[in-house]
Amino acid sequence: MKNKIKIIFLVTVILMTSGCGTSNYIKDDENKIVEYEATGQMLQKDILCLPEKNEELYKLYEKYQDQLDYDFDELPKCSEYNLSSTKSSGLWEFIFVKPLAFLILKLGNLVGNLGISLILIGLAIRLILLPFTIKSSKQTLNMRKAQPEIEKIERKYRNRTDNESLMAKSQETMMVYKKYKVNPMVGCLMAFIQIPIFFAFLRAIYRTPAIYEETLFSFDLGMTPIVGIQNGNYLYLLLLILIGVSTYLSFKQTMSQTPQANPEAAKQMKIMLYVMLVIVVYASLSLPTALAFYWIVTYAFIAIQNIIINMINNRSLTNKPRKTKAEKEKKREKIKDKLAKKEGMKYGKNN
Repeated sequence: MKNKIKIIFLVTVILMTSGCGTSNYIKDDENKIVEYEATGQMLQKDILCLPEKNEELYKLYEKYQDQLDYDFDELPKCSEYNLSSTKSSGLWEFIFVKPLAFLILKLGNLVGNLGISLILIGLAIRLILLPFTIKSSKQTLNMRKAQPEIEKIERKYRNRTDNESLMAKSQETMMVYKKYKVNPMVGCLMAFIQIPIFFAFLRAIYRTPAIYEETLFSFDLGMTPIVGIQNGNYLYLLLLILIGVSTYLSFKQTMSQTPQANPEAAKQMKIMLYVMLVIVVYASLSLPTALAFYWIVTYAFIAIQNIIINMINNRSLTNKPRKTKAEKEKKREKIKDKLAKKEGMKYGKNN
């Protein structure tokens, strides 16, 4: 679990600070990233379709069409986009990115808003991943149960570095894992499942300009919070606060599931949480509001999900397993036998 959190942390930092790489952005003659001044939105080279509501934004893409990954004249309007509209640059794009972009656009047409569409699909992805999350949490629970015995083994072989001791330590540790049905690979598997989907979903959002032409709850989905605040709309501050709160709660709950071997490890995880929080909130200042809504809703869901899972796990740790009827009956028989023996001894002495 600790490694899993580190992987997610590093991926998120890279993503939030680089926007998946500056090479994806259109640049002007001075090698500066081209922004749509009205919203602060940075223009992507690899868009899958063309904006159709905002004429000024359309003209910007037209002006820099020589930098686009696809031929400008062959790009469809976003409302007409389908999976065969553009060629895939790789298997990852073919399997994940383009289908997700297509789903966002089609569901947006059904519900009448692309912002609501990306939120619903983001939640749907979390629900699909829920069985894997539950399985990972069970592994974490088993690890917590095994932790006292693991610590006992650590103390037993402390300062013993010879090969024989190391092999014995490894064998005893594996026996404990087997006893508590712990599979260390499950946590890593969960991270590897989440990361490609996480990247693909965000790339689908970045590459679909129509999302940034929408509004949701009076927020312009293409506008960055920093531009919104500069324009006097201080509701964008609320978005930043919600991003911070949802991020803090989700990672706090995830970390609470992690068994900490020592206070130093717990301290490092806590520092990592606050560093992560600062980076995410700071990076969110220059990211489109569409991503802010996705982030808030998704991580609020993760936080609630983890709270429920933690409550179930803690209950199973504190509650003793209920005995079966056969075990109860066996215990009653033992008590009767003891009482009978005591009575026999008593009367024997009296006689």
